[in-house]
Amino acid sequence: MNAPSGGEPDTLVGVAVSHALDGATAVAEVAAALSPRDACFILLFVPEALDLAEIEAGLAAHLPGSPVFGCTTAGQITPEGYENDALLALSFPRSHFRCASQLIAPLKPLSIQRITTEARALAARFQHTAHWNRLALTISDGLSKQEDMLVAALEAGLDDMPIFGGSAANGLNFKQTSVLHGGKFHTNAALLLVLETDLEFSGIGFDHFLPTGHQMVVTGAEPEERVVYEINGAPAADEYARLVGVSREALSPEVFAENPVLVRNSALYHVRAIQEVHAGGALSFLSAIDEGLLLTLGKGQEIVKTMAQELDLRDGRGRAPEFILGFDCVLRRIEIDHKQLTRQASEVLRERRVLGFNTYGEQHCGVHVNQTFVGVAFFEPKARALH
Repeated sequence: MNAPSGGEPDTLVGVAVSHALDGATAVAEVAAALSPRDACFILLFVPEALDLAEIEAGLAAHLPGSPVFGCTTAGQITPEGYENDALLALSFPRSHFRCASQLIAPLKPLSIQRITTEARALAARFQHTAHWNRLALTISDGLSKQEDMLVAALEAGLDDMPIFGGSAANGLNFKQTSVLHGGKFHTNAALLLVLETDLEFSGIGFDHFLPTGHQMVVTGAEPEERVVYEINGAPAADEYARLVGVSREALSPEVFAENPVLVRNSALYHVRAIQEVHAGGALSFLSAIDEGLLLTLGKGQEIVKTMAQELDLRDGRGRAPEFILGFDCVLRRIEIDHKQLTRQASEVLRERRVLGFNTYGEQHCGVHVNQTFVGVAFFEPKARALH
């Protein structure tokens, strides 16, 4: 991982950060700190405050020939750790990466057959390089409510290729999220990147919750909108608040972040995060929900300790990752901020060389989840490691 500078052609990833308040200026600053001619592609993670039209203008002026992908975010993970106002650019060099991309639009209504067919065709057209490794990244409109079906369709289309991703965000506004492709920002869309790399990599996916003895059944819901009206036959917000031990009026993003509900899938539990309370007592969720679904209240472990343990990775030769591309749920960030642990968490992220953004949801192992850290750890190629 190189610092924001001109970089060397053979660095494993280029990193540049700008805190400029004008989008075009911010793009100009990150472009000047990278080596665009050496880039296979660039990922751009955009803070809530920047104007997207200004960023588009900056891309046209300063990175006209470079494939740039990315999204709006609910926070960025830079070389300094967690930030809120940083335009983060990651440059993936041609010396170590090849890439093919597909914009999936419109995302809603979603055609599983179309997405599966397009993903399979994209992978087939992308000629395989001998002895290089393949993986896929996906970034989707975080308010589309389609991520569950999207990742299932991609999993079917890409067969055994591992897929990692996160849902685009816009702070805590939950109003409009966008993905970046072809120099333009798109809503109601998703981005699929099929990558090849001579780097070794390892997938990551973890949360910090254990199931409790408190279970509940969804007895009234509108699955298409991810809205639950009743839990255990009572108004959803009232029953959830009762189980957590607070009043309905006390429900907040902090309460939701620290008291999620879990869904069991085989031996694993996945988080189904609550987004907000509706006036009538219904609850909006950030993942798939349905009537008859059994939910279990989760209890959090030490979030920073868990993060440090799970990100302490080594390859077969005992080497730490060169960098970790991370998709970290904004609800984890809310809990960390609420507990005044931001400095400690940022230190862990810096030490583990994590770069990425805070999401509205994460995709891993064919499942859309919440309150989870999903990522890819990249290690030096075997040939270089042997020298």
